[in-house]
Amino acid sequence: QVQLVQSGGGLVQAGGSLRLSCAASGLTFGSYAMGWYRQAPGKERELVARISSGGGTYYPDSVKGRFTISRDNAKNTVYLQMNSLKPEDTAVYYCKAFNGEGSYEAQGTQVTVSS
Repeated sequence: QVQLVQSGGGLVQAGGSLRLSCAASGLTFGSYAMGWYRQAPGKERELVARISSGGGTYYPDSVKGRFTISRDNAKNTVYLQMNSLKPEDTAVYYCKAFNGEGSYEAQGTQVTVSS
């Protein structure tokens, strides 16, 4: 059974930092690309970071230079380091594992950035 378990969300002031973690089990972690998505109330879900199985990364302009995605294949874990947080980063954040065989998503964690 595949499980993705997130941790690390919470409340932070604008300009602060948070690190999200997502630990995977039940899958061959190294063969999956991993992504972090977010969804704010009334808005569509958006991708904020993606890392391929080979370590290549992608960020949209909205978070580039502030967010960093990384993975530790030995620990089956993907991280999202978020710096210089802004109130508009407030959302529920989800990690997702995906490859040609399918995709799995974690339960989501709330990140709230106060002004």
